[in-house]
Amino acid sequence: MSRLALAIVALTTLAVTAAPSAPASAVPAGTHHSGGPTASHGGFAPDVIRLPDGFQPEGIAIGKLPYAYFGSRVDGDIYRASLLTGRAKVISQGPGTPSLGLKLDGRGRLFVAGGRGGDARVLTASGRVLRSYTLQTDPAFINDVVLTGRAAWYTDSANPVLFKLPLGRHGAPPSQAVRVPISGDMVYTTGNNANGITATPDGRGLIVVQSNTGKLFRTTYAGVTTEIDLGGESVEFGDGMWLRGRTLYVVQNRLHTITKIELDKRATKGTVVSRTTSPKFDVPTTIAEYGKRFYLPNARFTTEPTPTTPYTAVAIRRP
Repeated sequence: MSRLALAIVALTTLAVTAAPSAPASAVPAGTHHSGGPTASHGGFAPDVIRLPDGFQPEGIAIGKLPYAYFGSRVDGDIYRASLLTGRAKVISQGPGTPSLGLKLDGRGRLFVAGGRGGDARVLTASGRVLRSYTLQTDPAFINDVVLTGRAAWYTDSANPVLFKLPLGRHGAPPSQAVRVPISGDMVYTTGNNANGITATPDGRGLIVVQSNTGKLFRTTYAGVTTEIDLGGESVEFGDGMWLRGRTLYVVQNRLHTITKIELDKRATKGTVVSRTTSPKFDVPTTIAEYGKRFYLPNARFTTEPTPTTPYTAVAIRRP
């Protein structure tokens, strides 16, 4: 039984009734449509989570419990929502700079990428700031974060560098971050460079997507990058990523698409097997999994942001 199903059984009093799932729409071969704006999941759990007006979401993190954490690129607020009911609240007031990529560790701590603020933060699950780090002064764009066994790794889309937070005994955060220059095949150019980051299937390196070139790179812990052979395919506008075994899911934000790639163990080669879209997508930026579903925040980059602009996160069945 999936974690979502177990959580629903344990919290049946929180369940809400929803309409049956809408049928998929016809799309070109290799592309999938997932539900409609009123689709539900087995009669439980909303497919659309309403975020505060004007919130401008970017990152999402989900742990073992049925809660999603969202970061605001406006002021860095952290918003926690129940995946079972959609009920939510702000648990941490931001520092006035963005909260972009998010990851939740096994101890319930939230690792936050600070965008143009050039910082990284480590929070408790209740929103208390444990540590804050200045990684890079202007220009900076600390975009995403991944947790490996003994470290948190951050990308900077404006500078060819990774930042490492080595974690000590019992996962203790360090006193300062380590700067790891990027070398090898990835060359920074105009635009948004290193963006989403995840581990390799063999656990011995990192995978980084370069948004402006549409390329994926295998990256050593020393920052040496090698382009992953995708057989001529591109993941332009690649943003957040999710690794499941040897299957890599890449969110292509402005294309409203999740691209599914089968990798070899060392992430030297990959084969694009499908591209999934949904009418619920409105420039989704990243991805997190719970049960058999993916959850994605709609950043709505192509919509003029105002204090009253509505924002949502949406759920689809995992492709």
